[in-house]
Amino acid sequence: GKKILSNVVISQVNLHRKLQGIVPEIASRRHLETILPAIKQALQQAQLKLENLDAVAVTYGPGLLGSLLIGLTIAKGIAYSLEIPLIGINHLEAHLYANFLLYPEVTPPLVGLIISGGHTELVYLSKKGEYEVMGTTRDDAAGEAFDKVARILNLGYPGGPAVEKMAKKGDPQSIKLPLVHFKKETLDFSFSGIKTATLYYVRNLEKKGEHIPAANLAASFQLKVAQMLTKNLFKIACSKKVKQIILGG
Repeated sequence: GKKILSNVVISQVNLHRKLQGIVPEIASRRHLETILPAIKQALQQAQLKLENLDAVAVTYGPGLLGSLLIGLTIAKGIAYSLEIPLIGINHLEAHLYANFLLYPEVTPPLVGLIISGGHTELVYLSKKGEYEVMGTTRDDAAGEAFDKVARILNLGYPGGPAVEKMAKKGDPQSIKLPLVHFKKETLDFSFSGIKTATLYYVRNLEKKGEHIPAANLAASFQLKVAQMLTKNLFKIACSKKVKQIILGG
């Protein structure tokens, strides 16, 4: 079915905010502590019992190995004990397919852009279940770059919302940050250069004892990342002659 009966989210943001980033071991430990209460709460919301389940779906990757292993172990145990199917789900594929739940009128062929934490990918879906990765990052993902720039500007964690909030106060045209240009034609991304340029810009001002225009820098950085993403997104959409674009993350 396509009806969502429950949706339980137990966030670790406050835990990782203290460390300005995700520490895999801490994330795994917290995952272990909360996964059973989350399952119990989800069943209560859906007004179901474990015995009512017809199958168990679980993310097998990509992601943090420790957290994935915990989820897989619990899911396998439930499926085995109830003698029901276990369905493995690709984390990135799920981000795209969430669009079909919310917007059933959306149908392939189409192009999808995934921006999720440590992943940035351009995907062409010829039809449901068949897709091709057309472009990916060669270094940092977009989300990682946002986290690192937020740290450079002392904006806090997670970096995406923090940079966006600060950027609203700034002028995106005020500081010229570089756009990456590859020698060969490609749909790949690279965000390490703009991150490093932001770092050097701040360091140079610090050496001179000058004010750091955090709002303008955040706005300029955000604009350049958006330009990188949309440039390749529209390029593939035009080359594949699709009329629909979906986002996930």
